[in-house]
Amino acid sequence: MPVVSVGMPLGPGCSTCGYCGPLGERSSTETSFKKAGFIASQLSCRVYQKMIYRGWRRSGTYCYAPDLRRSCCPQYTIRLDAIAFKPSRSQRKIINRWNHFVMQGHKSEASNLLLLQGISSSPKPPKSEGNASKRDPPIFSLSTSIHAAESDFVSPNTTARHDFKVTLEPSTYSEEKYALYLLYQREVHHDPYNTPEDFKRFLVKSPLINEPIPYTTSPPDHLPSQYGSFHQMYRLDGELIAMGVIDILPECVSSVYFMYDPKHEKYSLGKLSAIREASLAREIHDAGAITMTSLAMGFYIHSCQKMKYKGGYSPSYLADPEKFTWFPLADCIPQLEKFRYAAFVHPEHSLEGPQDPGEGPPVRVSEELLDEVMVIYSMQQGAISIIPINLSHQWNDEYNREEILSCVNALGDELAREIIFR
Repeated sequence: MPVVSVGMPLGPGCSTCGYCGPLGERSSTETSFKKAGFIASQLSCRVYQKMIYRGWRRSGTYCYAPDLRRSCCPQYTIRLDAIAFKPSRSQRKIINRWNHFVMQGHKSEASNLLLLQGISSSPKPPKSEGNASKRDPPIFSLSTSIHAAESDFVSPNTTARHDFKVTLEPSTYSEEKYALYLLYQREVHHDPYNTPEDFKRFLVKSPLINEPIPYTTSPPDHLPSQYGSFHQMYRLDGELIAMGVIDILPECVSSVYFMYDPKHEKYSLGKLSAIREASLAREIHDAGAITMTSLAMGFYIHSCQKMKYKGGYSPSYLADPEKFTWFPLADCIPQLEKFRYAAFVHPEHSLEGPQDPGEGPPVRVSEELLDEVMVIYSMQQGAISIIPINLSHQWNDEYNREEILSCVNALGDELAREIIFR
């Protein structure tokens, strides 16, 4: 039976901005705007896939669509083509540096290990045969490299300095995860005030209903069997050192959040996690789930240095903020440099200057569409009765009506028909 997507519509809103203020602080005024919000009771993974490609994101069960035209730091939806992705030289260095640490430890650890084995810490390189400059460079395999230091992939005959494991598990709460979140928020984001409920609401609760992934072949054991929300656990010698919160959807792996122990900061675990998530999308595709092609990296904010790093993964694409068609990031840069708000399909809609242009024209939705947008009328013994939303009691309240219209407009006609409001 298909999953029914249900939620409560919310209207426009605004808040302070966490992207243009000093480190650890938010803007002093409310300059970040949302076109609409949505409290999701449950969502099919297919519906949420469509939502994020229309500029929506979730924080727990709360979904929102930023208003790029009005916001101080416009948030453009970005996706990486995981099938065409080839790590750059610097990205390969990040993989190799971490793998070297896991296999051989720090230089001091490696030297001690070699001394115990009676081996010189500075062995002479073997003599090369033939002309080294004419040798073909080794072929780089993303999936092979990303798993090279994991204990489940290391050859039994190979001795590693550390035991490193990465596993996927359902999005659930544990004291261990919460402790890592507290540490990361305090040390990296200078945010010391987070309760277990804050953590659960933000990174544990999810409206996504698990659905089987239709592999055409039997997938390897480390790949997920279902779409849904997961925690990707990074353990070093048994200790949880990092965790990625990800949604696995029919067409993409969607990055929700990543946190790590700051003592490993020099290994660029955040950047490593993006490479690993891109590899996960490709591995799912290669195992026969052929619609899986991308890594949805959240939002690209050109005016914010800590969010611009996402542009370093190529080939990446930005969604036009009005028509939601995809444009190569490289083609968007000139407009992003020139305008605060850049529209790619209709560049004449782009805006310069930091000022808020104010609300646009009133939202209008056709009566034909409203006849097809459904709301829950009653629930009895597990059976749901639905009626067109323009016949509901919510429609008779002006405030509720404006919230409904804003949410329907932000979702678009197709999605508005697929979601049942409550």
